[in-house]
Amino acid sequence: MELTTDKYKDCIEACNACAVACEYCATACLQGENVQMLVRCIAMNRDCAKLCYTASGFMAAGSEFSEDICATCSDICQACADECRQHKHDHCQQCADVCERCAKECEKMATADIV
Repeated sequence: MELTTDKYKDCIEACNACAVACEYCATACLQGENVQMLVRCIAMNRDCAKLCYTASGFMAAGSEFSEDICATCSDICQACADECRQHKHDHCQQCADVCERCAKECEKMATADIV
């Protein structure tokens, strides 16, 4: 018997990786020079991490609202990736890569008919 959460496996993993990358990026931004230039990046990272953790939890629980949460998560992950791309720091560029992957996985999840 396949657990409902098995269907969400790739998206759960992408969300968890994205949350960790965003937390790392925000922390690295806070420790760098000229933090004022990174305020929006830090805020986006924090928001993205929170929503990714939330989406992961909804999927792990097999919630009927997983698709709705993932649709929003996809939007926020892409917005975070776009913001991170504007900064030259390696951690920002790596975070953008992870956010883009998560956005794609969440988009697939949001448009799938998985129950």
